[in-house]
Amino acid sequence: MSPPRPAPTRSAQTPSAERRTPRRAGAAARSETELRGVLEPVVAAAGFELDALDVRAAGRRHIVRIVVDSDAGVGLDDIAAISRAASDELDRHEHLVGGSYTLEVTSPGVDRPLTTPRHWRRAHLRLVAVRPVTGDPFAGRVGAAGHDAVTLLVEGALREVRYADVAHAAVEVEFAPPPEKEIALLDRGRGAAAHGAARHGAATDGAAGDSAAEDPR
Repeated sequence: MSPPRPAPTRSAQTPSAERRTPRRAGAAARSETELRGVLEPVVAAAGFELDALDVRAAGRRHIVRIVVDSDAGVGLDDIAAISRAASDELDRHEHLVGGSYTLEVTSPGVDRPLTTPRHWRRAHLRLVAVRPVTGDPFAGRVGAAGHDAVTLLVEGALREVRYADVAHAAVEVEFAPPPEKEIALLDRGRGAAAHGAARHGAATDGAAGDSAAEDPR
């Protein structure tokens, strides 16, 4: 079965919903931590994650920019709905933003660095450029992403890369689906990893059973 076509780059064309709401003059915007505490539940209630929050001054007003994401992606209708809900919530907490502001809601661009396991998971089968903490930069295709490491296909060979060993990584722009051969190699690697984990679990259970049998209590 053909793999899903990789999501197109949206760094320049990412649609965003924008609301401009006048505010009376007041103190400067509070910390992003406080704003995140207000906006994160709104985004979560819509079924998405607040991926990034940025507040910056633009003349006499502020720009509040939130980036939302999910495993299924983000659509135009989703962005519009989140924008309305977030604006309503800010209306109830207008003390967090002084003066007038512009609220921008958008989805991540392709140039977003991969900094968390979920970023790697959502980049499955994408080609990424990696700059390791030590060693030369390299490119690889993303396979299974775990809690501490990700499997990459690098020059035809599978390589496990720990997130802690990555200084910077970002998705490369491609205009065609990944080659079937590379997908097959990554699927084979995922199957082998799952089989190894299952064997390890069975061995552990067996050892536990032996210990229990030898326990005289």
